[in-house]
Amino acid sequence: MSDARPAREPGKRTLLLWRHGQTAWNVERRFQGKTDIPLDDTGAAQAQRAARLLAGLRPTALLASPLRRAADTAQALADVTGLPVQYDKDLIERDGGAWEGLTAREIRERYPAEHAAWQPPGGETSAQVAKRVGAALERALDELPPTGRLVVASHGAALRLGMSHLLGLPEEVWERLGGLSNCCWSVITEMRDGGWRLAEHNAGTLPEPVLGDDRTDNGA
Repeated sequence: MSDARPAREPGKRTLLLWRHGQTAWNVERRFQGKTDIPLDDTGAAQAQRAARLLAGLRPTALLASPLRRAADTAQALADVTGLPVQYDKDLIERDGGAWEGLTAREIRERYPAEHAAWQPPGGETSAQVAKRVGAALERALDELPPTGRLVVASHGAALRLGMSHLLGLPEEVWERLGGLSNCCWSVITEMRDGGWRLAEHNAGTLPEPVLGDDRTDNGA
């Protein structure tokens, strides 16, 4: 039995992948993973500022990870636009296993081999995250009208790996796509052949160090 999706006419759908605002664990360089850490005051202000900018892009739908830092970021945009927030548990951050709660230095010192391979003991592989998040994005896009604009509020590693899956990039080049800064976003647009193009990446800020759980955030 085939699990292929039915063919559909390509449109001009747009996907905006928005990373959550800053948390205390970001500042402390602690691996958050699926641990449910809230935004700090700076992160809440970042979400409000970014929401005003994203509202100008006239989104038509809003989807989020249910973890508080992403859900509260999405709510800032909901407050501005009036759009309801939908949630998908498959948009949560990478399961960090034994690394969750540890600082970047602690991870390097306690798990040198695993750090070199960027594979948290007891956690998810990059391929697992890419497949999980990519599938969530595909499901959401299947429900989006031909000219719809979907904002997805999620997490740094989850979004980078999910967009890599959606763009059809092979795993060996995933690290060439840089990480997302807190409350910044990437824009992916639909092509005439039904594929997807990365139109903007890490938009919303001047270049600055990225604080987060992603491999690209930790100099690995």
